[in-house]
Amino acid sequence: MVKAAVMYEVGAPLKVEEVDLLDPGPGEVLVRMAAAGVCHSDWSVLQGKIPIPVPAVLGHEGAGVVAKTGPGVTAVQPGDKVIISWRAHCGRCFYCVRGRPILCEQATRARFQGTLLDGTTRFKRNGQAVHHMAMASTFAEYTVIPETGAVKIRPDAPLEKVAVVGCAVITGVGAVTTTADVEVGATVAVFGCGGVGLSAVQGAVLCGASKIIAVDVLDPKLKLAGEVGATHLINAGREDPVARIRELTGGEGVDYAFEVIGNPEVMAQAFEATRRGGTLVVVGVADRQARFAISPFDLVLQEKRVLGSLYGSLRPSVDIPRLVDLCLDDRIKLEPLITREVDLSEINDAFQRLVRGEAVRSIVRFGG
Repeated sequence: MVKAAVMYEVGAPLKVEEVDLLDPGPGEVLVRMAAAGVCHSDWSVLQGKIPIPVPAVLGHEGAGVVAKTGPGVTAVQPGDKVIISWRAHCGRCFYCVRGRPILCEQATRARFQGTLLDGTTRFKRNGQAVHHMAMASTFAEYTVIPETGAVKIRPDAPLEKVAVVGCAVITGVGAVTTTADVEVGATVAVFGCGGVGLSAVQGAVLCGASKIIAVDVLDPKLKLAGEVGATHLINAGREDPVARIRELTGGEGVDYAFEVIGNPEVMAQAFEATRRGGTLVVVGVADRQARFAISPFDLVLQEKRVLGSLYGSLRPSVDIPRLVDLCLDDRIKLEPLITREVDLSEINDAFQRLVRGEAVRSIVRFGG
């Protein structure tokens, strides 16, 4: 049995309890968790904005050590340090064979069903299935995941720090460097300075952006954005961010705007903050029924672009190790993303701190 944080109903606190965990099947890996990040996407699941079956072990960002492998696994072996990728993939479908594994058809079905790739679960309680979140379920002492969700990293990587690479860093950095392909000298605005937003700011630094404008309503988060490379800070609670961005860019607007909150109203603001021919990249996950309004007139006559960015448009098995290298070389700063470390028993308090804006990321430590 393993201790895990289980969701039983929408809106209710997670229950930390012991559940049974079966051995990994073919193509699967048992991971002893060392650290897991408390992300806003977990909160969205808990609030029903991202639907999954219950009961379910939540958590999708984390790092650990391979404890056991199932039949046929070749990419990792016991003792390897790994980052959990919540975009595990089958390797055979239409999107996988075209080099877009994060869009894997089989994996997408499994994530919404709360299962692993074979359509079954490894967690049980009293003989009943307990579902997986995003084939990751990192809020557990041990978890079973597909082989493609266990990305081997260098042995000197500190797991309690690089745990955030598996969601915050890859999503934010990749949105800038890959989805948008920001060029040297471009102007960038990032709406939202949580873990993904701070990573997007750092992606803009890596790309050599000339102006990196961070927008938030909380001064402590804006301060962190300045520490990781933002050149201008805008508190949207005190001034109109669109007007201020235009002022900072000679009246034009930015080349690229990134919305990393999942708020339709902010998406519309970010669209307005881009120049003619500019690009809005939507990274934040909104409620499934949400819509945001943009002007088709401006979309066409100003030739703007709107792009969605999932997991930074990156390839986890290739790009996560590269991002870890950049982190350990201090070209991507992890410390500003990590507010505090907590025990699994403190998971519900960690969520409350997150939604109150008191934490960028709380890291659940498992002693690994």
